[in-house]
Amino acid sequence: MSSASSAPFTDGDAADLVRLRQDFAQLEAEYADLKLLYEAMIEHGEAVEDQLAEQNLLLERTQARLDEELNDAGRYVFSILPDKRTEAPATDWLLLPSTELGGDSFGYHRIDDDHFAIYLLDVCGHGVGAALLSVTVINVLRASALASADFRDPSTVLKALNDTFPMEKQNNMFFTIWYGVYKASTGELRYATGGHPPSILLRGPNRPEAAPSCELLITVGGVAIGALSDMDYDSDVTRVFPGDRLLVISDGTFEVNGPDGDMLSVEALAAHVEAHASGPGDVLSWVKSFNGEGPLPDDFSLLEVRF
Repeated sequence: MSSASSAPFTDGDAADLVRLRQDFAQLEAEYADLKLLYEAMIEHGEAVEDQLAEQNLLLERTQARLDEELNDAGRYVFSILPDKRTEAPATDWLLLPSTELGGDSFGYHRIDDDHFAIYLLDVCGHGVGAALLSVTVINVLRASALASADFRDPSTVLKALNDTFPMEKQNNMFFTIWYGVYKASTGELRYATGGHPPSILLRGPNRPEAAPSCELLITVGGVAIGALSDMDYDSDVTRVFPGDRLLVISDGTFEVNGPDGDMLSVEALAAHVEAHASGPGDVLSWVKSFNGEGPLPDDFSLLEVRF
């Protein structure tokens, strides 16, 4: 019985073994480096996650603070709006900003025992800047704080506003306005407009036979306040009677797409309120019926005055 023979271990085999051991040692070193790199990446990733979590928490707190400040600003804007009146001239109104803060605002107050001021303005754009300018102008009008204006004369009021609020000093913002003064002793309503939509005068049962049942009150040529310097504004006058209603509006009350796809007009709005004797809430529902879901494209402001 013969035993199996084995090949002799040569110098070449020894050299191969040395190379294998060297390759293995290199692989071990590379593995150790990769392990260290992986551990460093894990540690860095955890640090990044912690940092991101901290930043997200900071952003959430900042957003909550900004939201609360916007809510405070919105509440302030509404706080300066006048109380609704029940005695003549009685009032009703509705303001619905399209964003958290809009540029629409309005007011009314007695100038003296015989004169009653009515006004609505619309600052271009939205946000804090527009709301700030709107509130400032309303406070100026309410306090009669324009030295060069006779607040019983709408044309001088608009001229003084234009001189006081040039757009280059208001972050390039301008505003439109309808301003009227009702004189109780004569029934005269004098008004002026600066780039603003007309108001809608709905005649009651005491109107003269020759008077139309619905009139649009606007003056020609008055540009937006602050857009151009050294502007003069014309005023016009009409007679109102007990039972008449005045709707002072912003363009957001009608600038939505109507049933035919075209934008509604102030004439269409006037026809609707004349036919349905609509108040502010009814008008809003009618306008929103064309707008679909979501907010209106612009601030909705409607001030109703009943004589």
